[in-house]
Amino acid sequence: MLALKPVMQAANVSQAELARMIDMSPAAIAQLLNHGQWPKKPSMKKLKGRIWEALADKNIAVDAAMFEPLSGNVEIDGTLPALTEEVQDMLLRKQSLTPQAKKQFGLFRDPFENDVQEADDVFITPDIRYVREYLWTTAKLGGFMAVVGESGAGKSTLRKDLEERIFREDAPILVMSPYILGMEDNDKKGKTLKAASIADCMIHALAPLERPYQSMEAKGRQLHRLLKESRKAGFSHVLVIEEAHGLSIPTLKHLKRFFELEDGFKKLVSIVLIGQTELKTKLSERSPEVREVVQRCEVVELAPLDSQLEAYLRFKFNRIGKPVDEIFDKDAMDGIRSRLILAKANKQSRETVSLMYPLMINNLVTAALNTAATLGFTTVSADLIREA
Repeated sequence: MLALKPVMQAANVSQAELARMIDMSPAAIAQLLNHGQWPKKPSMKKLKGRIWEALADKNIAVDAAMFEPLSGNVEIDGTLPALTEEVQDMLLRKQSLTPQAKKQFGLFRDPFENDVQEADDVFITPDIRYVREYLWTTAKLGGFMAVVGESGAGKSTLRKDLEERIFREDAPILVMSPYILGMEDNDKKGKTLKAASIADCMIHALAPLERPYQSMEAKGRQLHRLLKESRKAGFSHVLVIEEAHGLSIPTLKHLKRFFELEDGFKKLVSIVLIGQTELKTKLSERSPEVREVVQRCEVVELAPLDSQLEAYLRFKFNRIGKPVDEIFDKDAMDGIRSRLILAKANKQSRETVSLMYPLMINNLVTAALNTAATLGFTTVSADLIREA
């Protein structure tokens, strides 16, 4: 990134505005400011002069150092931008398709807004199919599993898909989900979800008109009785806890006791935890506090869509009747990957991090479509994506 870019940002001069002032394409200016790539024409000297004059008209002081790469800009092998909190927050920021963009690209609805209305709207990869079937088997036949993934990886969509499938197939499975508003893993930041509250939730789901007993011992007996009665009526039971990374360690340990409720050899409760990657850390084999849970709980992690990007976007746009090839140039997918596959800000580690999850892809593509419409472009290119 050229040192000129933050100077322009401070003066509220956009890349698109500079491109208009010096009669250059926005894509060329984006390449110059973001990656230090000078176009072949005009010459570097002539282009510097144009930029100098244009910014001087805006009362922006320019010096030769501004045309040099910004010091401290972290890249690995000169290819991958650094993953910082600022970059990740930007990619997570909610984006909505503007009316101008919808009109420009002939889209009658946003391909990413309220896009999952039924099971056929869920994009399925081999990895997602595995997790989907694992959830179904756990709910139907029993088990203890945790689904973990980054924000926007599709965890909640899979939970909704499970509930929809139970309803669609009229399966005798009772889903019990405690409310998690304000839940945190300690009482300083919010309110911890305790075993007693989970038991209350399960009792209410099994017998809505029956009041939970006060003491935990009596509550446990009551829950065990209701589960046995429900099982005799032909039902299976699955406890689903979202945002499970916010569970306290004591509550995680207590889940083992729910899982061990039995009627003869038959376990009465399956457990599904859904949470961000912090949950994987809490369920680490190196954590002696939860070893009894770790021994019983299988952790399944949602992978990014690195190799499925084209298929994902094709699926999304086909659902609204728009061929994806009419919107994206051939190099656009490479542009998306260059924005979402990042390097950790540590030159020694040379690790890469992929943020190719549905939410990040949705926000980035939406921003690119909005930018393209503002600039009057009819397709989205890699350069434009890098500028979005």
